[in-house]
Amino acid sequence: MKRPPVLDPPHVTRRKRALSREELELWENVTKQAKPLRKRPRAPKASMEAMEEPTVAAKPVSALKSPAITRKIPAAPPAPPPLAPLGRRERSQLSRGRKDIDARLDLHGMTQTKAHRVLLNFLYHAHENGMTFVLVITGKGRTVGPESERGILRRQVPHWLGLPEFRSFVVGFEEAHIGHGGEGALYVRVRRAR
Repeated sequence: MKRPPVLDPPHVTRRKRALSREELELWENVTKQAKPLRKRPRAPKASMEAMEEPTVAAKPVSALKSPAITRKIPAAPPAPPPLAPLGRRERSQLSRGRKDIDARLDLHGMTQTKAHRVLLNFLYHAHENGMTFVLVITGKGRTVGPESERGILRRQVPHWLGLPEFRSFVVGFEEAHIGHGGEGALYVRVRRAR
C-alpha cells in the first residue's frame, strides 16, 4: 500500500495536502486493523507445482513452466462482414443500364469445383481492381429431368457467395434483370479494397 508523502511542516496546496505526523500515525493504526472483504484468489495448482520444481537442478528451465500457463490462446479471426441486399435504386439503375457492370463471368458448362475456383479468383481480382458491380452468369440449367435437379450452379453460387471466403469480397448480391439473364444471373456488389 502506498503511503502518502510526509512533510515536516504541514504544507497545504490547492491540489494535494501532505499528511501531518499525527494524521499519518492515525492512518497506520486504521490500516493495521482493517481486514480484507474477500480472500485473495488461490494460485492454480499448475503454478504451485512450477514453484516447487525449481529445486531440481537437472531439469531445463523450459520444463519448469507449466504448459497451461505458458500457452497463449490465439485470438479468433474476425468474423467476415454480413451480406447486405442491393438497394432498390441500385438494382433499378443496373437493370436500366444507368450504372455500369464492371465485369462479367460466365460459368456455363463448368463443373462445381472449377466454377467455385473460377468465381473466387474472379471476385478476388474484381475486389483488387476496385470494381463495384459484376455480373455472374450461372445459367438456368437443363430442362431435362425433374424440376428439383435443374441448374446446380444456379443453386450453388448464391450459397457460395454467403461463405466466409467470399464474404470478404462481396457486399451483397441479387438476381439479375431479365435483360441481363434473369434467373440465370446475379448482380454482385464487390467490397472495396482497403
